[in-house]
Amino acid sequence: MLSEQTIRIIKQVTPAVAANADTITCKFYQRMFAGNPEVKAFFNQAHQQSGQQPAALAGAICAYFANIDNLDVLGSEVELIAQKHCSLGVKPEHYPIVGKHLIDAIKDVMGDAATDEICAAVGEAYGLLADVCIGRENEIYDHLQNQPGGWNGKRDFLVERKIAESDIVTSFYLKPADDGALPTFLPGQYITVHLDHPSTPTSPRNYSLSDCPGTGYFRISVKREVAGAAEAPDGVISNYLHDHVGVGDVIALGPPCGEFTLDVQSPLERPVVFIAGGIGVTPLLSMAKALVAAGNKTPVYFLQAARNSGAHAFRDEVRGLADREAPVVTRFIYDAPLPTDESDGKCDDVGLVTKEYLAENTPTADALYYFCGPKPFMLSIERSLNELGVDSDRLHCEFFGPKQPLAAV
Repeated sequence: MLSEQTIRIIKQVTPAVAANADTITCKFYQRMFAGNPEVKAFFNQAHQQSGQQPAALAGAICAYFANIDNLDVLGSEVELIAQKHCSLGVKPEHYPIVGKHLIDAIKDVMGDAATDEICAAVGEAYGLLADVCIGRENEIYDHLQNQPGGWNGKRDFLVERKIAESDIVTSFYLKPADDGALPTFLPGQYITVHLDHPSTPTSPRNYSLSDCPGTGYFRISVKREVAGAAEAPDGVISNYLHDHVGVGDVIALGPPCGEFTLDVQSPLERPVVFIAGGIGVTPLLSMAKALVAAGNKTPVYFLQAARNSGAHAFRDEVRGLADREAPVVTRFIYDAPLPTDESDGKCDDVGLVTKEYLAENTPTADALYYFCGPKPFMLSIERSLNELGVDSDRLHCEFFGPKQPLAAV
């Protein structure tokens, strides 16, 4: 427990920290990578260059400080952090490194305002959060290691198949290189790919598992991102996977992790609506296929938005959901269809997934909603569902990259 004095100090400095949070986190990463370069391997450098990672950390710090006397409300955020850390192999000994550089960054930015008393309070508050995260991470590590086929850290996998799903999406079917067992996973979880790429060595990337558990393989489906400049490494790993990783190659993976999941073994009392935008289809397809495979009887709606048939991945797999006994409705929506897409029946509708479209095609009164896609897409979906009166506890979404508030777009 934090002392009353620490809680009081943190509350007093929260406005000043919030006003300087972006500057503090940018300074923090600069200091940490310079002083402890060994931790750089845990970070996606594309997210560093884009500013997503510093912005996400700034938001997390502000949320923690603002709720310093009511930490129970941060349970979901702690779970997100713990799952991410376990996917990367973060250990307890890394936490003091972060704490040191965070306090030093606050001193750098706030100057004389960062008194010894304030720094001591920040250190105590950080220590409590570290203890909570480490405790949860130990539980996750134990589960990952001790389940059949489980592991921690990295494990070599063989690329068994490589399948083009669209003009821009390719699936990789992966099996353990040691022919050992595969652990199960929860639909919606991701694995971490570690590649020693020349320009971003050991830079990790999380990819959602795009098929359901129990297949005998892991499948990731990778969108080819537009490659950025050398100093902005967007698309480096996705292009490398598309162009240089093929059948028979071996890549290192972290174990399945992630908190954006759906328990398909428990009876569902509400309809479930999946809304996918672009490559956001991957975790949702895993969930939907797992629901159907489990003999689910609740109504399922799968709305998939894409640019056109060239960019549309998993058309047949999504349509195939409705071929089983489970009550599944599928709809494809293109916002920039090719000339023959409509006449060839490749899409059901043309346009955007609007509030009116959701009201007409989904049971907004009682359904659970799971959505994933580009941030503007998710912002639009969340706003539309809010306006339709869908309670926040029925909304579930996944970010590809560091989590940030949707309203920040």
